[in-house]
Amino acid sequence: MTAWFAQPVKFREELSEDAFEPAHAEYYSGPSGKPLRLLLQARTDFLSIWRANDFTETASQIRILGRQVIVVNSPDLIRQVVVKRHENFERKTPQMRRALEYLLGDGLFISDGDTWKQRRPLVADIVHTKRVPSFGPVMERTASELVERWSTLPEGTQINALHEMAGLTAEIIARSVFGNQLGDDSAAAVTEGFTSYQSLVDSVNLGYFIGFDDGLPIFRTPSIRRSVKRIHRIIDKVVEDHLAGRGDHNSMVELLIRRQQRNPDLNLDLVALRNEAATIFMAGHETTAATLTWAWYLLSRAKWVEKAVHDELDRVCGDRVPTMDDIPRLEWCKAVIEETLRLYPPVPILARQTRDADKIGHIDAEPGSLVLIVPWLLHRTASLFEDPHHFKPERFMGEKRPIPYSYVPFASGPRVCPGLHFGLTEAILCLAVIAQKFRVSVADNHKVEPICRLTLRPKDGLPVTIQRRQQQSIAAVA
Repeated sequence: MTAWFAQPVKFREELSEDAFEPAHAEYYSGPSGKPLRLLLQARTDFLSIWRANDFTETASQIRILGRQVIVVNSPDLIRQVVVKRHENFERKTPQMRRALEYLLGDGLFISDGDTWKQRRPLVADIVHTKRVPSFGPVMERTASELVERWSTLPEGTQINALHEMAGLTAEIIARSVFGNQLGDDSAAAVTEGFTSYQSLVDSVNLGYFIGFDDGLPIFRTPSIRRSVKRIHRIIDKVVEDHLAGRGDHNSMVELLIRRQQRNPDLNLDLVALRNEAATIFMAGHETTAATLTWAWYLLSRAKWVEKAVHDELDRVCGDRVPTMDDIPRLEWCKAVIEETLRLYPPVPILARQTRDADKIGHIDAEPGSLVLIVPWLLHRTASLFEDPHHFKPERFMGEKRPIPYSYVPFASGPRVCPGLHFGLTEAILCLAVIAQKFRVSVADNHKVEPICRLTLRPKDGLPVTIQRRQQQSIAAVA
């Protein structure tokens, strides 16, 4: 109905022998002083609404239909919002809450207040850094199973990398969270269900901009109901199995259940357990799947980086399967994942809603205003990252680290993603296990288009061909 307001999105990609600027939307060039038109453009593609001067260290504001919108793109001011004054900016925006509440209920990702304070320590402890090593064998084994399956395919087979990575990470998170195998059919159902859900849910809640501080509920169409039902049916069955004593005692859900049994005041009934399980599952599998998919695209174009990764794997691991113990020595693999997260953060917009009046830099923030921290902007700001649109994993190697609050792919402050270490470890290890045996290639003529709905994915997935690698001897790469 409003699509005719939106400008066509143009994408830029530049590749030379030793430099690669991967696909991103061109700077917005629509008429200034038209905030409503900008909002409608955002409904088409949120990444295409930014002008060149938005990629600077600053805080700015506009007003859309009476609603104040503040964009914070300065590390110092981001620290103020997410750390110093986090209680005033803790609440997720109506856009995110309304978009995900039907799927996740009051799960940790979109909850706030007492619910968030009660459940955050529980979930954070379950996916704590100290627990990650216990999940390493699950990651290694599941990634190796994918490699074995790919090995049965004819040379040069074309697959959809996004679908393959989503299936892989869904299986890993299922075995970790639920303690049993999800299976190909259930993994595909969850993957396809969330893909459908993202395409159907409007990530811009127009009701919020016309005066409803809590936004308006999404219209639950038959298609949306079917997508949610597919996901809930699978997760409910697994939670019910655990409650009936058929769960793995090492799984994350089993840990939640035992906490509830020891402390009934937590009120983690079946619905609450389902909501937290669904939140861990959807956030855990979707973000890592997107990261791995983008990594294959980047490595496919930047052959010199791909070679560095392969040489490192041959040198460090030889013929044996990479393990979690190898990660400290897999510097290129780790740097590729961190640079991928910089260029293509899975959640490229971190939005908050002010509770009370506040001040952000020179801007007076009103109660109920929309505060945007946009990793897509922040990570591509030239004063913070040299050649910000270029793929340069070496910027994360050795002692090089971004300045605090300039790199926030997992958010930051008290609401930093509790599964940060789990997801980062999983991505590095899966990349290593697969890259050791296969080259994953995107066709030179394939036009890659980043699109942001709830998460950042390549539009229509990523078609790739897979080719078996001939590993070099250790002596050859030493």
